Amino acid sequence: MDDEIAHKSDRMSVSRRNFLRTIGWGSIVAFLSGSLLAVVRYLFPKVSYEPSPSFKVQTPEDYEIGTVVVDKPHKVFIVREENIIYALIAVCTHLGCTPRWFPDEGIFKCPCHGSRFYKNGINFYGPAPRPLDRAFITLAPDGRILIDTSKKFSSDGRSYGEGYLGDWKDPRSYLEV
Repeated sequence: MDDEIAHKSDRMSVSRRNFLRTIGWGSIVAFLSGSLLAVVRYLFPKVSYEPSPSFKVQTPEDYEIGTVVVDKPHKVFIVREENIIYALIAVCTHLGCTPRWFPDEGIFKCPCHGSRFYKNGINFYGPAPRPLDRAFITLAPDGRILIDTSKKFSSDGRSYGEGYLGDWKDPRSYLEV
């Protein structure tokens, strides 16, 4: 009977070798699982989708003369003057911050370094080296305004990189109404 109890106690006890072997294999399995998870995560990266650079807004009749409409998702200011409508790209020409429209003052102010722009996009104060850029604008077949921010127009017609087409005199930089 004593032999039976001793034998049973030997089966229930875990030797140091078995314990370390279990810990070792467990560590290897955990490492390989983590590595596999990292590879799968690499193959399916997080993607942030930005709005399309080409989009439609309302019809010209929907904009009152003298107003500025802020389109935050597309980062444009749609300006309606008496005979034309144009879209200013809401990116400061100094360091790329987003200017804010202050309707009571009739100006755009950049919160980063204090640049200020008139309603037509021309800079008059601060470190911004040039006026805001305009976006390509045309009338879509359905009567709505089509804006493409990937096609830009600078005030002086100089090319500042890919996507610049010309200057503000180009009829593609404004819409006659």
